[in-house]
Amino acid sequence: MLKNFWYAVEFADRVTTKPARITVLGQHLAIYRTPKQGRVVALSDLCVHRGAALSGGWLKDDKIVCPYHGWEYEPDGQCSRIPANLPGRGIPRKARVDSYPVQERYGFVWVFLGDLPEEERPPLPIWPEFDELVENGGRFRAVTGEFLWNANYERILENGCDIAHAPFVHAGRFGNPEMPEVPDYEVESPDEWSAFATVDLHPPKPSGIWGKFGRLVGNDLKKRPPVTTSAGWMLPNMIKLHVRLPIGDMVIYDTNIPIDETHTLVKWVALRTFFTGRWADRDAINRTLRIFYEDAAVVDKVRPELLPFDLGAELHIKSDMIAVHYRRRRQELAEKGWLLNEEDFITGDVPRRTATVIPSPARRENPELARAWVHKARGEHPSVAAAQLMNPSPSDEATEESP
Repeated sequence: MLKNFWYAVEFADRVTTKPARITVLGQHLAIYRTPKQGRVVALSDLCVHRGAALSGGWLKDDKIVCPYHGWEYEPDGQCSRIPANLPGRGIPRKARVDSYPVQERYGFVWVFLGDLPEEERPPLPIWPEFDELVENGGRFRAVTGEFLWNANYERILENGCDIAHAPFVHAGRFGNPEMPEVPDYEVESPDEWSAFATVDLHPPKPSGIWGKFGRLVGNDLKKRPPVTTSAGWMLPNMIKLHVRLPIGDMVIYDTNIPIDETHTLVKWVALRTFFTGRWADRDAINRTLRIFYEDAAVVDKVRPELLPFDLGAELHIKSDMIAVHYRRRRQELAEKGWLLNEEDFITGDVPRRTATVIPSPARRENPELARAWVHKARGEHPSVAAAQLMNPSPSDEATEESP
């Protein structure tokens, strides 16, 4: 799983002043919207005192209150009040949790999970269709939804870009098993964070609401024109599918949120330039969900569950070029240290009881706070961390130290 990227973790209109838990990369986040300015805050959902979930608490002004002992945390992650303290007693320097950068765009809340400074962070992707929404006088009508997979997000990512599976997994919907050949294509890579493949595919005979308009495209499979289709990935976890139908364009964006290595929550947006009235929304939602169910029936059973790092571990052919391009790019990022690893996990005394804490930018931005973290940053040797916990220096004491 990749860190140091922006993750679209929730639809913006679902984030309110009531704290909620969101899980991504195995990391629990407490996410909420401040009452005064409406700014979205994303904190590590793990109180440093006794490990309670901050998302189970409530807001006091812009601060979140831990439900266990009432500790109050500012939006930047610093604890500013410990109710059990006697008057005049200071707050430990280590009474802080990671706070992650947040942006709102395209109807999503995006959280940066990593510790890179702003100038080194990958950009948010560009979704140009959102500049042309019907409600703003444009041509695209959007519907949204979500789908839970029992599969690794990279397997889902490759499936979404895989052109050759459509005639078999989606036969009769937008794949034609009688004409399954995939034309040769060039991988289009507009930047270092995305890649796409565009081909002409032969569609099946239309049915349902599409069948009523079949005369617009013709019902003879041999006479129906091919449909230009683009499919591709946008790092770290997104799919874009663009189908250019004779009656208009259909675009689907998936943000495949890794809950953990084998469970993925997909939040999606489906846009269309045809049938743009509300009356067609239900059909658009149902059709999109049926696609997910068809894919999940296959992808949830793929083995091995995780994508191999060795390109030779699985067989590749010419039509798999878009997936091969992704695997090579992932290997480059792994060499940069952007893969989540064991150093990002906190393990307790009970086997397999772990929590994930991805270091936030504050750990780099303020050298004075380098040691002011209960949950250690990646790259610190475990024996060093253990020694500090057993023999803390005076500046590390978590008793009556002021910030």
